[in-house]
Formats: sequence, C-alpha cells, structure tokens
Amino acid sequence: MGKYVTAEEAVKVVQSNDRVYVQAAAACPTILTEALSERASELKNVEVCHLHTEGPAPYANPKFSESFHVNSFFIGKNVRHTLAAGNGSYTPVFLSELPYLFRKKVLLLDVVFIHVSPPDSHGYCSLGVSVEATLAAIENAKTVIAQVNPQMPRTFGDGILHISEIDYLVDVNLPIFGHEMDAISPLEDKIGTYIASLIEDKSTLQMGIGSIPNAALTKLTNHKNLGLHTEMFSDGVIDLIKNGVINCNYKGTSRGRALATFLIGSKRLYDFVNDNPFIEMKESSIVNDTARIRKNPKMVAINSAIEVDITGQVCADSIGCQMYSGVGGQMDFIRGASLSPGGKAIIALPSITSRGESRIVPFLKKGAGVVSTRAHVQYIITEYGIADLYGKTLKQRAVEMVKIAHPNHQEWIEKEYFNLVNGN
Repeated sequence: MGKYVTAEEAVKVVQSNDRVYVQAAAACPTILTEALSERASELKNVEVCHLHTEGPAPYANPKFSESFHVNSFFIGKNVRHTLAAGNGSYTPVFLSELPYLFRKKVLLLDVVFIHVSPPDSHGYCSLGVSVEATLAAIENAKTVIAQVNPQMPRTFGDGILHISEIDYLVDVNLPIFGHEMDAISPLEDKIGTYIASLIEDKSTLQMGIGSIPNAALTKLTNHKNLGLHTEMFSDGVIDLIKNGVINCNYKGTSRGRALATFLIGSKRLYDFVNDNPFIEMKESSIVNDTARIRKNPKMVAINSAIEVDITGQVCADSIGCQMYSGVGGQMDFIRGASLSPGGKAIIALPSITSRGESRIVPFLKKGAGVVSTRAHVQYIITEYGIADLYGKTLKQRAVEMVKIAHPNHQEWIEKEYFNLVNGN
C-alpha cells in the first residue's frame, strides 16, 4: 500500500486485541471509525478510546460488543449507553494528565485515527480544531492513520505535523461537525449577568460551551484588555476578539495569543480560526497545566455542574452512580484560577433541573462523584445570585448556598442539612 489509500484499506492495519485512539470533539475522523465498524465481524476485543467525540459512533453499538469495547476518557452522548450495556468503560483522568497515560506507557497504543488539513507546500498538516491528547497518541502509537480534509481549518500551535509522521492518508471532503449558538433564555441571561459582574478588566477567561458562558460573554462588550486561556471555546468569543475586547495583552502565558486545546462551534468559528495566528492550539498537558494557568493575573474559570451541595462539593461527572460525562479539565482550571493573583473560580448552574428538582442540595446523591472539592470552589452562581464561599465555615457556606437555591426548595435544603448534621 502507498500512503494515500481508501478508508477500508487503511483500517485493515487494526487487529484483534489492539487499542485505537480517536481524535476528539469536532475533529473526530468518522470516515475511519465507520470503516473500522464495517470490519466488526473480522475483529475481536478492539479497544476504541477517546474523549468526547462529535458525530456517529457505530463501533459503540452493543451488537458489536465482542468486536469493540469503548474506553471513554470523557463520556459523550454518542457512547453514554455503552456503560449500561456493558460494551463501554470510563477512565477517570484530568485532561491535563491524559497525554501522560500514553507517554508513560500506562496505556499502550497500537493505532491512532486523526483528522488533518491537507499538507502544505512543505508537507505539513494541521490537527485543526482538536489537539488535546492527540500528539501524545501520535508519538506513541505504532500506526498513524489520517483523514485528510480540505475543510479542516489550519490552526497554529502544537498541532502541526509533517506528512512523514503519518503512515496512511485517506482523502475526504466533508464539513467539520459544528454547533450553532443556541438562543439565550432569560434564566441563562441572569446567570450570565452575575458571572460578568465578577470579571474585571485585564482578566483572562476560561469557559466551556453552552448558553450560560455565551450569556456571560455578551455582557463583556465594554470590558477592556481581556485574555483567553481556555480548554475550549466557541462562537461567543469571536466578536469580542474582533472588537479588541479580548486582546490577550495582559496574560501571564502566551501573551498576545488566545490559547485552547479544542474548539466546537459553527462554520463561522472554523473560518475565523483558519490561518489565524492569534489562535494557538496546544496540547492539553500545556493548556490545562495548573502551573501555567495560575500565571495569568485575574484568571477567571467558569465551569458548570450537575449538582452542588451546600458545603460547596461539586458533582460534574455523574448523576448519582450513573456516569454522565467526566472529570475533564474543571479541576485544572478551578485550581489554577484560585492560585492566580486576583483569580476567581466560578461554578455556574441553573437552580433546578428541567423536572423542577433542586440542583443545590443538602447532600450529593449516593454515588455522585466529587469533581471539585469544597476546598477548591470560590463562587457558586445560579439565577438567584452569587454565593461567595471563599474563607467561609461550613455553616456560613450553608447560609450562602441556601440563598441561591430556588425559593421552592430553600426551606427543605436548610432543614435537611442541619437535621442530619446535628443528628436529628
């Protein structure tokens, strides 16, 4: 076989009992994963591992359980069913540490599937919108297979690799998986207003995807000299960068450049980052490194949760015992922001679920995972206000947290907590 092959030819290198790493998020090389899934009848016990991926995941179908086992480092909707079905597992790991699982040979890799831009005149491709742990996977896998796509943006930073580092290339031409910005609800707008009230000029921001971070970003148009050092970003930052609100001039790391390890957004976002030297895509061991994050003065980390108890324990990866997502990079940034001069660590969430259940609770559900401990979080925000927990006793925290709970649940939360704590 030459370097340029069909997807069907390329995936023939995968053998039974191999471990395959798949590039994450919007860069998921689905032409390769679909071709691999077509070989299900020929394969046994192939482990397919990855973070959250966009698009279909046919290998995760329980009917292929003897052929493929999914090992999620962060659980996406397309593979969430595998944990209950028995053809999937979850490996807890900080995003900052995931590359080290490969470099330290804790997880040996046979094959890595990646998704790149076409090689330039010098033979260099770009990993585009997702770097995360892919570089470490490339360095340590026996075989590298690339889906080569002219619609993959060329981004600067760590995700540049020479064609000589790739064993097989498969030409495709298809849009990158994307998300349009959702409309911001009045509730999300309220939460965004509270978040924005804590952000000072010359702050550096970290935020995730979704309407709450976007709501906060819409309130920052009159701010000055903001920075961006974040695990990921979406469309909400584009206008702030174009209008000079986000210029990264006061960052402590990569000054003058916006830093991320993956991106998910609309075509507008992908066009914006294409060949844009202001955007630097770095490996997650760098972007999510607490020692680097804390060097940014006034670092503001904005993260979400499934539920928070009234002492400040944050569950963000499970609903009780049922795994839902993963540890991800929340702790990396919460700790980095807390240690930053003038930094703020924020958890923002609606006060209730879609079914009316309180997300501010006296105690976390049985089996719930604590992603950020009560000692790490500084601010909890709902549509009812800001709970400042920093330096507060457990009793003082309880008072702060009850205030931001939904009024229909405040009395129950307070009574339940104090009765159990006092042995009543």
